[in-house]
Amino acid sequence: MLAEIGLGTAEELFRSIPEDIRLKRELNVSEPLAESEIIAAFEAMAARNTAAVKPSFLGAGVYSHYSPTIVDHLLQRSEFFTSYTPYQPEISQGTLQYIFEFQTLVAQLTAMEVANASMYDGSTAMAEAYLMAQRVTRRDKVVVLDSVHPEYREVARTYTQHGDLEIVTANFDAATGAGGDLSALDDKTAAVIVQSPNFFGSVEDLTSLAAKAHEVGALLVVVVTEAISLGLLKAPGSCDADIVVGEGQSWGIPAGFGGPHVGFFATREKFVRQMPGRLCGVAYDKNGNRGFTLTLSTREQHIRREKATSNICTNQGLIALAATIYMEAMGKQGLAEVAEQNLQKAAYAKKKIAAVEGFSIPFSAPTFNEFVVRGPKPATEILESVREKDIIGGLALSKYYGGHDNDFLVCVTETNTREQMDNLVSALS
Repeated sequence: MLAEIGLGTAEELFRSIPEDIRLKRELNVSEPLAESEIIAAFEAMAARNTAAVKPSFLGAGVYSHYSPTIVDHLLQRSEFFTSYTPYQPEISQGTLQYIFEFQTLVAQLTAMEVANASMYDGSTAMAEAYLMAQRVTRRDKVVVLDSVHPEYREVARTYTQHGDLEIVTANFDAATGAGGDLSALDDKTAAVIVQSPNFFGSVEDLTSLAAKAHEVGALLVVVVTEAISLGLLKAPGSCDADIVVGEGQSWGIPAGFGGPHVGFFATREKFVRQMPGRLCGVAYDKNGNRGFTLTLSTREQHIRREKATSNICTNQGLIALAATIYMEAMGKQGLAEVAEQNLQKAAYAKKKIAAVEGFSIPFSAPTFNEFVVRGPKPATEILESVREKDIIGGLALSKYYGGHDNDFLVCVTETNTREQMDNLVSALS
């Protein structure tokens, strides 16, 4: 095989990976262990993860929320974890039903007309929205506010770099931490991309942004990284958004080491054939019995090839199921209550921190459960001193934004107690 493709060694297959980061030794893997020894080894490793038991005020796209025990209980039923990709509806009704339920719940929470069966995560969902907007409008420019999650923007750049899409970054308003300079918006723009609540936790005026986008014939794409906010804030669809994408990790998914997560994607019905991924619908047999089936799967696997809307070839089935169970278990009232707790606790912490000498809240826009704090010295030093008191105080913005050395992002959810917040304030003092 190597000779056929003109290579001498297997290592040459990986020449695109820089030499200095390649592993040039054998993997450090032990000899086979008995089951009891494996369990003991994993328990010992887990005990080293002290960060998992420290009070944490980290957010920035991954959030700590309480997940009812019913989520894990139902996930472990064999009907779910052994189910096959639902190409054959006759044997996949359970899988298809929860996909349909997930779509319905996402459509309701976003106030959009149609949603797909999920995406890999929020960042790839946003990248797919770039491409969908390009197909719908037949324009080749998107304007993205730089208050959109920096890592999401990086994924979108990687995703689209070999196409003909121009990405223009618009500066956010330095006083409010929301909105921004949309002077690049013109009749060549396919979409305006905005996150709400944005990376700084600021809630955007989506209705105003939608009006500006529609004025030049562009679409408004709204990104949501904190899905719990949909339990309280006005739904993007009610603000005239055209595409709503986001990350569903907050719906009962643990904050693991970067995943697995679940992306969601919703839009207007008239754009449904340009939506990536797969969509489950209801069908009836000749006797009127209801069933579920894949209605639209505009993917390369379904003989679409170059006409496919996307190379997304699956949905995050198990994680979408967990999110569905969480939303069903919480219900409208439960989701609203969790969102209110997040809002109120964050407001308490914000007020307390702002009262500490040398600290301030630099942005004036309303926030949900995250907010930016400006300290008297570099945020990395502040957070390091807080960490020495066994508190993870937040995220330094200097990692992503130049000129914000003293700023850090604090997130408060329903899992944070008043005592933890008071201890954070004391640590900052």
